[in-house]
Amino acid sequence: QVQLVESGGGLVQPGGSLRLSCTASGIVFSIHAMGWYRQAPGKQRELVASLTRSGSSNYVDSVKGRFTISRDNAKNTVYLQMNSLKPEDTAVYYCNAGLLSGSDAWGQGTLVTVSS
Repeated sequence: QVQLVESGGGLVQPGGSLRLSCTASGIVFSIHAMGWYRQAPGKQRELVASLTRSGSSNYVDSVKGRFTISRDNAKNTVYLQMNSLKPEDTAVYYCNAGLLSGSDAWGQGTLVTVSS
């Protein structure tokens, strides 16, 4: 099993930056990809960014050029650097780990609020 713990959410003004962190524990060698999802009030959860074990990354169009996903293998941690934040980025952000077994692990979620 894999456990994920997120941190780094909070309140930021439009145009500001935040960095989210997600640390994995447990059977981490079973992870083949990690990603960040978000869910805004009244909307479906969407994939924001993903990073495979081989280093390939993918982003939803609305965050391209503003968000960057990265990882520190030594710390079993994946990051989401969010720059030029907009009010529409307000959501609960969830860390996800895709496992080799085909199942997924989820973090508890961290709230990001972009507001003046």
